[in-house]
Amino acid sequence: MSACTTCGACCASFRVDFSVFETQSEGGSVPDGLWVPVTDGISRMRGTDHGRPRCAALYGPVGQKATCGIYEWRPSPCREFEEGSDACASARRRHGLPALGDGRSL
Repeated sequence: MSACTTCGACCASFRVDFSVFETQSEGGSVPDGLWVPVTDGISRMRGTDHGRPRCAALYGPVGQKATCGIYEWRPSPCREFEEGSDACASARRRHGLPALGDGRSL
């Protein structure tokens, strides 16, 4: 299993906005109840707009077996987030975790 599916730092660092058409009620896959409306066309993952963001779909402690409860149905920003990217490194630093690829584990 890759660090990307066990870390969770990105899920507890960033706001996640996406098209309403990705929501279950509009024919998409993001389960209703896990998102909130922002505008008529934009939805946001519940919990990611808090001062200390944490996606409502994230289970477990960040950096230790954290998992996405809707991994198969996650919205496009989550699908497009790149393991090892600058944003990944920033999220991991925010949670006191080393950047990926520096020889240390989660």
